[in-house]
Amino acid sequence: MTKTVFLCGFMGCGKSTVGKVAAKMLGMEMVDLDEYIEQQEKASIPVIFSTKGEQYFRSCEKKAIGQFEGRCAVVATGGGAMLSRENYEAAKKAGTVIFIDTDFETCYSRIKDDPHRPIAYNSTKQQLKDRFEQRRKLYQQHSDLTVDGSLSPAQIAAEIKQAAAGQMI
Repeated sequence: MTKTVFLCGFMGCGKSTVGKVAAKMLGMEMVDLDEYIEQQEKASIPVIFSTKGEQYFRSCEKKAIGQFEGRCAVVATGGGAMLSRENYEAAKKAGTVIFIDTDFETCYSRIKDDPHRPIAYNSTKQQLKDRFEQRRKLYQQHSDLTVDGSLSPAQIAAEIKQAAAGQMI
């Protein structure tokens, strides 16, 4: 039985890039959860944050995660999606949650000037590092498997494929 694979981790850890490679290796659909929400809401993430707030966006994430039960997909979640135990449980019900554990400096170099990431764009480096350290613990708690984010996207995808074979994803 094939299940959805949810990729989690800090902003810039490589979820979308790895997701594309893993989806191809597994013969599954690739979905970027933020893009999926933008399509559902007919608004960009920055617009959703500025007009409706982060809490509304998080409720959209929760709803979207639940819509992947029974689908054969690799889903790259947003950086905050798996912070909630409720979201993790919904994702776990639909499939497997994999944490891409990438170091802060690598993530920061990828996100520091990106206006499409409202939290990153409006935070100092120290604020982001504090957020990274707090979130990392939750990613570890709210995932079924951790993969080393310092590997290449192809190597990470191969680990995900191997884990998928072992877990009957």
